[in-house]
Amino acid sequence: MTETTNLFGMHISRITMPAAIECIQHWCAEPRGESCRYVVTPNVDHAVMYQHRVELRNAYDDASLVLADGLPLVIASRLVRQSLPQRVAGSDLAPQLFAAGKPLKVFLLGAAPGVADAATLRIERRWPNVQVVGTYSPPLGFEQDAAENERILAAVAAAAPDLLVIGLGAPKQELWVHRYHSQLAAKVAICAGATIDFLAGHRRRSPVWMRRVGLEWLYRVASEPRRLAGRYARDAWEFPPLVWREWRRLYS
Repeated sequence: MTETTNLFGMHISRITMPAAIECIQHWCAEPRGESCRYVVTPNVDHAVMYQHRVELRNAYDDASLVLADGLPLVIASRLVRQSLPQRVAGSDLAPQLFAAGKPLKVFLLGAAPGVADAATLRIERRWPNVQVVGTYSPPLGFEQDAAENERILAAVAAAAPDLLVIGLGAPKQELWVHRYHSQLAAKVAICAGATIDFLAGHRRRSPVWMRRVGLEWLYRVASEPRRLAGRYARDAWEFPPLVWREWRRLYS
């Protein structure tokens, strides 16, 4: 188990990207256990939702790794003297695992119909060590459909992947993997947000310099203002008081 920092109630793993890659590679090389290990990657929006949703807190409590995706979380950890070593972005995690060069069987769950298939072509062309053994694009509302969830579990079981990349959006992906991780026939699952879209080339990430200085959120809002503007406005209102409460909890 990695050391953790308790930040906003979340036990965030004190780990670098190379160490996270090494840890997940080790799990993928082991025989499959009784349940699927899973990785969550909180950002500011997750931290805000975490305060209000018991089921999300439960999902985080059972995660094998909790990686600080958002740079504001890393900055906040330093402000309250609970420093996290670095940002470990969820959208970088799968590509860096693929690039590590070890053989890997991968299943892509999520994104719109056809997107995961496009991602498969690009993945296998760029990383010959990676074999995409299955893809599935669930229909809207699938999480409430028992038969549909059984189809997903059966598809994953038939493929028996080392790594399950879940791109269902937050908090749906975290709640779903927590509900079914004991039934998932994969060794490790990563809650990966828009990663499948990025891998397929259907969506573009912000320039590297914007990621490095913590402005990826600005690029995303400019790209999808109707979907994201309200979310980021709420987060900008709620996150600073969270940091202040964390400071008071630790030092008052």
